[in-house]
Amino acid sequence: MPRADFYLIDKPQFRENPLLLVCKLAQHAYSAQQPALILTRDFPQAEALDGALWEFDEDAFIPHQLAGDEDDANTAVLIVPPGEETADRPLVINLRDTVPPGRYERVLEVVAADPDARTGSRERWREYQRLGFELRKHDM
Repeated sequence: MPRADFYLIDKPQFRENPLLLVCKLAQHAYSAQQPALILTRDFPQAEALDGALWEFDEDAFIPHQLAGDEDDANTAVLIVPPGEETADRPLVINLRDTVPPGRYERVLEVVAADPDARTGSRERWREYQRLGFELRKHDM
């Protein structure tokens, strides 16, 4: 059964820098040798995440790149802005406002601290539920 985990940003460190949580999730995926797609809302967010993955932990190295290169299939963490087509992977970190298309075993939803932003996450929760996903919530 596929699973959707919702990470609700609550801690001050993540409220101040939500991409830090995304970096930590990507680091965990890489440590578990699980290739991941990170679906960003837009290209500026993809670029910001690319930079954050280089800088968030000086002791960490997470092989990553923006999608659209011939080496995409060999990159552990692939950052995908809208409009880029990529092959499916078992793990998706979703920063978009919609349930991601494709086939995957697990999706990690990063939910902003702003109550207005959580409305869309509730809709995605119901959609995953309708699709038969196992659902989990984590306060971060």
